[in-house]
Amino acid sequence: MAHLDLAGVSADGRRLLLVGRQGEEFTLEISPALRAALRGETTRIGQLEIQMTSTLRPREIQTRIRAGETPEEVAAAAQTTVEAIMPFVGPVLGEREHVAERAQKSSLRRPTGDAGSGTRLLRDAVSTHLSTQQAKADDISWDAFRRDDGRWEIAGTFETAHRSGTARFTYDVPGNYVTTDNDDARWLVGDLVDEMTEAQQLDDLQQARQRRLAAISSDELPLGDDALDLVGGEAAPPTHDDPLRDTSADVAPDPAAAPDETAPVEAPHHRRPVAKKRGRASVPSWDEIMFGGGDQ
Repeated sequence: MAHLDLAGVSADGRRLLLVGRQGEEFTLEISPALRAALRGETTRIGQLEIQMTSTLRPREIQTRIRAGETPEEVAAAAQTTVEAIMPFVGPVLGEREHVAERAQKSSLRRPTGDAGSGTRLLRDAVSTHLSTQQAKADDISWDAFRRDDGRWEIAGTFETAHRSGTARFTYDVPGNYVTTDNDDARWLVGDLVDEMTEAQQLDDLQQARQRRLAAISSDELPLGDDALDLVGGEAAPPTHDDPLRDTSADVAPDPAAAPDETAPVEAPHHRRPVAKKRGRASVPSWDEIMFGGGDQ
């Protein structure tokens, strides 16, 4: 490495005049980077290098990263390399991770008009719902982005057997609470039941009914139409006439026939009540089948 000595300053004051050991003459521009180096401001030197090689200022780079752009996207927009902007990208990525973790510990504000019961944390609500879907909350990928209005958006990307997507929440930092912004977010916290989940619940109910029926002995099961009523869950309407009801009054009288005034009037006949047979078990209701109950 050649050694140079300071010989003076140019007439316009913009360059240093340097001379080598063999008498060679050199000039060095007095730039802001040189002034920062002479003052020992090494951080300032890095910022100046970015400004010289990038079309975006460091503040603009950080703003775009904070809004959710990737380092590759920002580097392309700045017409420079990812390595050149990483000194400014790293702290912002750490900030986004911190905000996402803090939002998961904040309160989940319920929709307007939903009184609910108690206060839920976002993390607890997600964990509780995913436990019913045979999924884990740790499998969600969380991130945070800052919007143009200054508020933070929290995004959780998830994938389960019944649904996948990106849940979006608005995070109010001063109030330390989040609100759901889309259906994926409402589903993730258990406030939305989609068609597939509803069908699964109905299927689970049917399976529970079948297990309950299998536990009943054959002697206790009803026969005929009552068995169909039991399987269907509803009582079927009667399909035949009551054999004990007097149907003579149902026949329309003949208008041409004259009443016989000499015919004796029969006294009204009162039927004796017929005792009900007790040899047949009563049909249990669905509540008794599903959850037990009735007379013990």
